[in-house]
Amino acid sequence: MRNSRIDVRPISGAGGAEIFGVDVAQDLDDGTVGEIRDALNEHCVVFFRDQEIDVAQHKRFARKFGEIFIHPNFATVMEDPEVVMVRREPGDLSYVGEDWHTDTTMCAEPPMGAILYGIDVPPYGGDTMFANQYLAYDALSPTMKKLLDGLRAVHSDIGIAGPQASRNKLRSTKNRDDEGWRETRNTHPIVRTNPETGRKCLFVNASYTIGIEGMTAAEGKALLDFLLEHGHRPEFTFRFRWQKGSIAFWDNRSTKHIALGDTGPFRRLMRRIQIGGAGVPA
Repeated sequence: MRNSRIDVRPISGAGGAEIFGVDVAQDLDDGTVGEIRDALNEHCVVFFRDQEIDVAQHKRFARKFGEIFIHPNFATVMEDPEVVMVRREPGDLSYVGEDWHTDTTMCAEPPMGAILYGIDVPPYGGDTMFANQYLAYDALSPTMKKLLDGLRAVHSDIGIAGPQASRNKLRSTKNRDDEGWRETRNTHPIVRTNPETGRKCLFVNASYTIGIEGMTAAEGKALLDFLLEHGHRPEFTFRFRWQKGSIAFWDNRSTKHIALGDTGPFRRLMRRIQIGGAGVPA
């Protein structure tokens, strides 16, 4: 990829690239935005270092790539429904992102991406790992690919939010858990095609995928267990070490990610804005 405005440096063979020469706080021109999008499509996740952005600048940057997605389970518990403050305090027994997941896939149209900004970052620990789901699909046998073709998975937030999930008592970042909460459930193809790249990828994750349409619970569990573990084989993964002022911008259509829980005695505070429009036909 030839760039005239930005410097893109891959961080691993599996995906991820750091971008230099961009001040995200500025009102970026269309050419720069287009090159960032190209880098995102090629590397699945792009990272920026040493950025200083307030909420308004964070939102403006996100809107360069699409409309801001309002998270249904955080909207009523956050001061600003467009912004999710991801907080972990020492002593928390649970935290946001502790399982391999793709964001908010229980929605009919999951977000295309998310932009996470490091505000209070531990001196060590609390890294984020990503798994390239293009590679996960490509590594499947022709027989497995044929089996998956046309299958749809069931996605639900029943294990993530609501009073039955019982997660809020264990962590500082609170989900909606009032009695008026109702489950959101939708189905998506197990193999999806990114409309921008034309590449196929796996689209199942541990946080939201609960079954496979048309299969018994036992049949679906057996297949899902394989796909979930397969999707984060080491050779598909890459890791980002956070620093204050770092930004991770991931393509939610082609990756899974997990926040590591090794923050120990340190506080970790991040600001996240999601971008709507998965752009993938059902």
